[in-house]
Amino acid sequence: MPQATILQSGRSSPWRHWSLRYPAALGATGIALCIWLLWPVMRPDPFAIFIAAVIVSARFLGFGPAVLCTAAGGLAIDYFAFEPRFSFALSANDYGRLLVFVSVSLVTAGLARQRSRAETRAAQIQRRMAAMVESSDDAMFTGDVNGVITSWNRGAEQLYGYSATEAIGMPVDVLGPPERPEEVPEITRKVMRGEPVQHHASERIRKDGTPITVDISLSPIRNEHGEVIGASSIAHDITSQRRAEEALRRNEKLATAGRLAAAVAHEINNPLEAVSNLIYLSRHHPEKRDQYLEMAEREVQRVAAVAQQMLGFVRESSLPSPLNVAATLDDVLKLYLRPLNEKHIQVGKHYDLTVEIHGFAGELRQLFSNLILNAL
Repeated sequence: MPQATILQSGRSSPWRHWSLRYPAALGATGIALCIWLLWPVMRPDPFAIFIAAVIVSARFLGFGPAVLCTAAGGLAIDYFAFEPRFSFALSANDYGRLLVFVSVSLVTAGLARQRSRAETRAAQIQRRMAAMVESSDDAMFTGDVNGVITSWNRGAEQLYGYSATEAIGMPVDVLGPPERPEEVPEITRKVMRGEPVQHHASERIRKDGTPITVDISLSPIRNEHGEVIGASSIAHDITSQRRAEEALRRNEKLATAGRLAAAVAHEINNPLEAVSNLIYLSRHHPEKRDQYLEMAEREVQRVAAVAQQMLGFVRESSLPSPLNVAATLDDVLKLYLRPLNEKHIQVGKHYDLTVEIHGFAGELRQLFSNLILNAL
């Protein structure tokens, strides 16, 4: 995994070994002493330059080397700065000053070590997160407030077909469907207002022009002041899932139509038999021909009505339309009058005749049909 490689390289840093860190701390003390000796402006206050050496040692070498640097710095100050010079004789005042130096140096070293550890942990977490994003199968990218792509992971390359070099700097609008040019800018403006978008299913266009259906989640990116400075997008391809759902929906509709075939056959068979009888009677009784033909016409209309209801279950509709719920339910009940009567089932109707919804008539009939079949 990429993150394992990164952590491995961190552990193998040459400054991790004690044989280099502690001599380096002594070297920092020596550099501080040379600066103090060669730079007259530092002579009045020798503590500042040696505390700086302790901070550098704690920051880059660790707490142990910082302690060694503190001890070496204290000895250097005692030997070179305090009177009498070039000896380790100290007055009571010098002891106090040296004690303050050691205390401040150790506290500073501890704080520097804590900060170094925090920065190291933050850097490790950042590297791990970057490796996770880069190796994720989901398409992940970020954009700035102007809708320009600023980062692009490997999953995005595979999903959209653009390489990172091609995508970074490209407006995100390019990915949107050309027939809906305002969709992507509208979503971008919403996220820039600080409103996340979760599981938005939409169509996107690959580099080769192929449309794909994706599930997208977008979140605003904020700076330390809480201001939105960009947005992050996570998407995965649901084209196959949508196709499977559509196929399943069609299969269910056809299965329902098949279950209705027996009921429809009964409903059509009776009026067709009546039409045959009425035609026979009209031939043999010309004086009543108009009456018989009028009755036959009503039976044919009944057959047409049943066929129209049957088509409602299998006919596809691309857009929802206004539907009267009560009328739709009555149409479905008419198809089941015979089995209801045969089972001596009475139907009680309690609904508002004026209720309308926007939907697909075939799917609503299919729903009512399944409920009635289950009840039967």
